[in-house]
Amino acid sequence: MRTILLVDDEQRMLNLIELFLIPHGFRCIKETSGKKALEILKKEKVSLVLLDVMMPEIDGWEVCEKIREFSDVPVIMLTARTDKLDLVKGLNSGADDYITKPFDERELSARVHALLRRFPEEEKAKALIIYGDFKLDKETYSLQYNDSKVPLTLKEFSIIEALISRPTKTFTREQLLHTAWEYNTYTDIRTIDSHIRNLRDKLKTAGFPIEEFLKTVWGIGYKWS
Repeated sequence: MRTILLVDDEQRMLNLIELFLIPHGFRCIKETSGKKALEILKKEKVSLVLLDVMMPEIDGWEVCEKIREFSDVPVIMLTARTDKLDLVKGLNSGADDYITKPFDERELSARVHALLRRFPEEEKAKALIIYGDFKLDKETYSLQYNDSKVPLTLKEFSIIEALISRPTKTFTREQLLHTAWEYNTYTDIRTIDSHIRNLRDKLKTAGFPIEEFLKTVWGIGYKWS
């Protein structure tokens, strides 16, 4: 279930929007303060933000700018103002779309679904494997540990992907060879040892605690931890 953060200083408006969205399978978090909304975004997994422009203390434009300092979550601005300059200001603040009040359930639902289709969270999740402090990115073919990132060759990536996806499993050289080449091959099985050696050198140079990972299981093969 996707979560939408609703930010508006009018509780009645928050309740109405929630009433529109719940039948479409969304979970809603309602907040009347821009500052508290920012705190929620840093702690909660949110799929989209519906953000009112005219709020006390900190307006929607400033909230949107602050969101963009740490998140690329989709943002739809809500406003009762129809001035085109407000539209431009909202988009320049980092908003992805803009809805003018009053709006009906069909318009709101259509805008929300259209924007979420542009930000497919499931595909992002599939592209990223996380194990402890390690992140393996299938889109960039890289392995990241804290602030260090190492680009990998396709074969290196395939080997690391297999190991890190099942970190407690010991893979034989034959299994890793099949994983990396993905077809019947006459490649020498010891080629895997060369790739593992290159991986260790590359990761060690980048400051990875490689001695704690990518372990040799003598007589069998390798495991991640």
